Amino acid sequence: MIKGRCHCGAVHFEMPSNVRHALCHCSDCRRSAGAPAVGWALAPADQVTIKGETREYVSSEHGRRHFCPSCGTGLFYTNDDIFPGLIDVQTATLDDPDALPLQAQIQTAERIGWMTHLDQVPQFERWPPIEGEATGSE
Repeated sequence: MIKGRCHCGAVHFEMPSNVRHALCHCSDCRRSAGAPAVGWALAPADQVTIKGETREYVSSEHGRRHFCPSCGTGLFYTNDDIFPGLIDVQTATLDDPDALPLQAQIQTAERIGWMTHLDQVPQFERWPPIEGEATGSE
């Protein structure tokens, strides 16, 4: 079992590690999370243990987004029409997100253009110096 939690720690969960893990690019996930994509692990709902109270937001006719009412962290997604008996867990909320290898990118038809070639964008281990800012080496 792998563990995760919301930002404030009011909601904790455990889930199996033998799940399908995908990065979703759909506009619904992006808008809900305020992020360019959202990682999801689809697990049998009866194998996910949730401690703490979540709130549910009706995001579409059958879709339900579950979040921590204290800090607002998005945690789960359920849709009994598309995948009955299953729950999607936002994988960035895992204590060790690297515990689940990413298996696919989905809804790429809706991917933001600048997400296509991230490997070509400059990378920094931490925040780079702001132009004109002293670097501390003078």
